[in-house]
Amino acid sequence: MPAAAHATLAGLVTGLQRIFGARLRSVVAYGRPQGPDGLQPSLALVDSLTADDLTQCAAHIRDWHGAGAATPLVLPREEFARALDSFPVEFGEILADHAALFGADPFEGLAVSPSDLRRAAEGHARSLLLHVRENCMDCGGRPADIADLVVSAAPGFAALLRLLARLDEAPAATVAELDTFAATRLHLDARTVGDLLHLADGAQGGIDAARLFPALLGTLEALVHHVDHWHTAS
Repeated sequence: MPAAAHATLAGLVTGLQRIFGARLRSVVAYGRPQGPDGLQPSLALVDSLTADDLTQCAAHIRDWHGAGAATPLVLPREEFARALDSFPVEFGEILADHAALFGADPFEGLAVSPSDLRRAAEGHARSLLLHVRENCMDCGGRPADIADLVVSAAPGFAALLRLLARLDEAPAATVAELDTFAATRLHLDARTVGDLLHLADGAQGGIDAARLFPALLGTLEALVHHVDHWHTAS
């Protein structure tokens, strides 16, 4: 977690302290800055959360955004702990990459269940595959539309690959690490994976996205099979 996050979210923490007082238990920054404006995401855990609290937070949003802070995720702390099985991907990422800005680390002793993460990964994989198949039919065989389909599916593929790496507890912070994981653990074609990851990063130069479609389809089918049999493959 970059040190700059502490400075970026200083005003956010002060505002939350004024709104919640003693009910504010913890504030953490997590992940990387997100969105076109590079806003830093955060999570605040509180003892209780009311409509009036949300209204007061809304009055600060413009200032928080202006300082570089994203709209905070504010949750009663018991609700967060009980929701790990419902949002194993999203909350698991917060547990894996966060920095405490106020209060003690609220995640001590918490962990995402591998079985919950596997179910989420399977849902992601099957949903992506179904949408790619459906959208292919909607394209009517038009190469330009097929190319757009592949480009639009690439970020979902990259996210799925990172999720499967998390499930296997494999390093996946860089494209090189994802490439290694895909080749050694999933036995995927290196060129296909490399092209899709480049498309996911917005780099389309030299990649014929339309011709990549059959490889994308086969790769997604392989990933669905992998995650469906993950308990026996691990």
